Amino acid sequence: MNAKWYAVYTKPRWEKKVAELLSLKNIESYCPLNKVVRQWSDRKKMVLMPLFTSYVFVHLPEKQLGELSKVNGVLNLVYWLGRPAVIKDEEIDTIKRFLNEHQNVQVEKAEFNVHDSVKINRGTLIDREGTIIAIKNNSVKVALPSLGYILHAELDKDSLVKAVKK
Repeated sequence: MNAKWYAVYTKPRWEKKVAELLSLKNIESYCPLNKVVRQWSDRKKMVLMPLFTSYVFVHLPEKQLGELSKVNGVLNLVYWLGRPAVIKDEEIDTIKRFLNEHQNVQVEKAEFNVHDSVKINRGTLIDREGTIIAIKNNSVKVALPSLGYILHAELDKDSLVKAVKK
């Protein structure tokens, strides 16, 4: 069958409803739900909120992607480089395991990724280029090749910009 995971973009606040509608059409889907404590004036309650706003993951063969347009609440597939973005099985498994072990999970968009080429735009290493080898909290460890050596410097994310490929 050769099914792969894809991400679909949904109407705002329709993630759980879209997952339900997909299952009614026998399309395997996954809407990661985060356990969050919400405070009301008179009580606290644990609620399940979608981890990724306006996204649901679907598992089906590429030739069946057209079926998704018939599902109410699905706006579009998520595309990467002009093709439907394929999400690795390991990444879906990691999300599932992480949500099973933790609650009140926060998601933030990654500005930089490990192995990105960057240019330093402030400090004593200004205009040097390097490669990100680790990301921790609000700092990034960058390998700066110089004179045949690699210098490791922990830099604040604010002092980096993505390097332009030549």
